[in-house]
Parts: sequence; C-alpha cells; structure tokens
Amino acid sequence: MEFKELTNQDAKVSMAQELEKLLNTGPEEHRHEIRREFDGFQQLFDRFVSEPGPSIYWDKIEKLPRDSIRSYSDLPNNTSKLEIKTMLDQLVVIKLNGALATPIGCSGPTSTIPVRNNLTSLDMTVQQIEHLNKTYNTDVPLVLMNSFLTDEDTMKIIRKYSGFKVSIKTFNQSCFPRINKESLMPIARSCNPDENVEAWYPPGHGDFYQAFAKSGLLDEFVNKGRKFCFISNTDNLGATVDLNILNMCLNGQEEFIMEVTDKTRADVKGGTLIHYEGKLRLLEVAQVPKDQLEDFMSVKKFNVFNTNNLWISMPAIQRIMKNDLLDMEIIVNPLTLEQGTNVYQLVTAIGAAMKCFDNAVGLNVPRSRFLPVKKTSDLLLVMSNLYTLDHGALLMSPKRMFPSTPLVKLGNKHFKIFSEYLSRFGSIPDLLELDHLTVSGDVTFGKGVSLKGTVIIIANHGDRIDIPAGSILENKIVSGNLRIMDH
Repeated sequence: MEFKELTNQDAKVSMAQELEKLLNTGPEEHRHEIRREFDGFQQLFDRFVSEPGPSIYWDKIEKLPRDSIRSYSDLPNNTSKLEIKTMLDQLVVIKLNGALATPIGCSGPTSTIPVRNNLTSLDMTVQQIEHLNKTYNTDVPLVLMNSFLTDEDTMKIIRKYSGFKVSIKTFNQSCFPRINKESLMPIARSCNPDENVEAWYPPGHGDFYQAFAKSGLLDEFVNKGRKFCFISNTDNLGATVDLNILNMCLNGQEEFIMEVTDKTRADVKGGTLIHYEGKLRLLEVAQVPKDQLEDFMSVKKFNVFNTNNLWISMPAIQRIMKNDLLDMEIIVNPLTLEQGTNVYQLVTAIGAAMKCFDNAVGLNVPRSRFLPVKKTSDLLLVMSNLYTLDHGALLMSPKRMFPSTPLVKLGNKHFKIFSEYLSRFGSIPDLLELDHLTVSGDVTFGKGVSLKGTVIIIANHGDRIDIPAGSILENKIVSGNLRIMDH
C-alpha cells in the first residue's frame, strides 16, 4: 500500500478506537443510541480522510438545462377550498431549529428571539399553521429538528402552545465530536456534551435525512398518507406554506423542489444550482476553489441562490434511506476554540442531497420568500413599518412603492448585540422609502425618525451622533459629532 493509503487507514482505525473509548464513558442505557450516532460520524470521517480532493472540478460544470429552474409565476393558482384541504392533509412542515442566538448576544435558540410585536419566529410559525388548520379544517403538523444545543430550551417553550390547533413534534439531529486539526482525533474526553460543550457540534442540516428517519417520524407520517415535507430554516420569516408550490409537489413528478431566488450583490456567498455529471446539484461557497471564488460570486454567471426552502417527497426519502443512496458532499469547517485549539467540524448541507432524488428542480420564487433574521440589521427591517403581520406571516407594506427590501448595514461594534441594538433606537425608524442604510460608530436614533433613499451615518472613533427625534433624513451623509443633551 502507498504511504498515503496507509496513513488514511491508520486514521480510520485510530478514530474507531477513540470513539469506542468515548462510548465507554457514556451511561449503559444510552450506549446503543450513542453508538448509532458514532457510526454516522465514523462514516463521515472515513470519507473525509479518503476523499481529500475537491468535491467539484470547476471545468466539469455543465450549462444548466432549460427546465432545471422553473418560474414561480408559471404555477397555476386556482384551487377550491376542498382541494386545498386535501393537499394540506398530505403536508408536514419542518423547521430546522438547531442554531443558538449567541452571534447576537442572546442565549437560547435563534427561534426564541423577539422579532416583531414581541413575537418570536417560532410564535409566528405556530400562528401561521394554526390559521391554515382552522381555515381549511385540517391538521398540518409542525416538526422541529432540534440539536443538543437547543432541545432543552425548545421543549420548555413549546409547552405554551398546548392550547393551539397545531400538533408539534420534535426530534434531535446528531451530536458529533469536533476533531483536532493536527491529530485528527476527537478532543472530547467523555461523551457527555455538558462536560465540555466546545468538544461537540451538530453536524449541519444535511443530518436531517438520517435523524428524521431514525426518529420514526418519517415512517409515521408516510403511513398516515402524508407525502411531502416543507423544510426551512426557523429564522427565515418568509418561508410560509405556499399552496401553489404544494400543488406543484402533489401533481407533478418532482421528488425534490429547491426554492431559489435572484441573486443580488448582498447574496454573493449563497449556494447556487449547477449541472454536474448529468445531475442538478447544489454548489456551496465552501466547495469553490479559491481561484474561482470571483466567478462563483458573479451575479451574471450564477444568477440565483438557494433559500434553503425545500419541498421533498417523504416516500422518496424512505426509498433513499432504505437503499443507502444518500450522498452529500462533506463541508470541512475549520474553527479555533476559545482556548486556542484548532479543530475541524465535518458538516453536510440538506440541499446537497438533491442529486439523489428523481426529477429534482429549482423553483425561482419571489424574494419575499427569503427573509432571514441572522443579524440585527435583519431585525431592523422586520421590526419596521416595511412589514405588516397577518396571522403570523410578514407581508410587505402596500405603502412601499417597490418590492425590494432595503440594504441595511449596522456597525458590529455598537449594533451587533441584540440588547445594545435595541437601546440605540427611541423607536424603530420609518423605512418605507429607504433604499440603503449604513451606520457605523456610536450612533443613536430618537423617536419618530424617518430614513429615505440612501442614508449613511458615520461617527468617527471617539465621536457620537444622536439623530434627533422626528428627523427626516433623505439621501444624506451624516458624519462627525452630533450630541443633543437634555438641560
């Protein structure tokens, strides 16, 4: 055997031994479950050491066939109330609820941040589905895929929905060990994540297929006659059940529909669709060779990006899992932990499985179906008068003259943390006529401020700018120092 093959084999054997040691630190009654998770990790690790080359060869990317991305505007939308009920009886709504809100300084899952009228994204989802269930006399279930980071908090929170006409079920994605970048071995010393939470990670939403099947929920739903699941990130407030897309799912041959939308310069890092080796597949920025990044980010060459709103046939998931046909590219995320250890976490993306399904297609949807809340600049938009709330769904205000959302950039130092962001606004400004807002430095806004056109506010280091209550700023650059003191 060649040296490289031998070292790969050594790494696999060593990993198996380390995982066995970790397994023996776990409670006897949970070992069977832990072993199943470790088996999944070992498979991922074995592929990682065996396939060091790129998952995509750039010059092998083919031109997208004409019908590979359909247009939402071409979908028929004439269905009766009875037909809608019949369609909804075959649907399951799944939210990917594995992420914590720590990037904006909050504890707990992302789905528990108040985003509008003190409602969280989870509150809004429950309201939307309850409205569907009451309107059409149906019982669409809501399923949350939690991680070991979010499960405990989520289970406490969902108790408050017991009086709602929504059946809520949960399952957990896997818990995998982070590996040391040098030794390629787990940094964990025990298989209890509570003892060292930094040693463990949830392995991306590509873990959905195995975790959903393992939970028993997939078989349960299919046995009850449910055919499609609609999956989206819990923080995408635009991802509501769309009856036109559901109609397409139930009346077509497509097993997998990925919602994409037109790329703008703000979305250049979003995954896109390519045709490769005769199949439609997802290309993520992490898979792109460094010398092709500019090409990948081009709005002209790759003009759509993946919203991560997916409609997938559940009998097809059953078939793929039963026949061991699941194949997703591994994304290697390098991280440096707080104490300085360099680690890898191996993840997969849920959309990467599209090449395993028959007749997979992209569907170019309106931008309104992609409204993620990951940063405080996103929150500013959804908290503002740009939107109205209708049974948990955010709708663009009819008073806005054009459908595009403004581009908002708030400086990290003073606006990144949720509590500090809130303290800088006397009230959320009027954004109805805003195109672009950039705020940098120590800036506060009084009550009733209106921002229109392009507004740039820059307080230099050591300066502070207080925008007075009732101000109207239209196509203005504000810089320097502006303080208004009470007397």
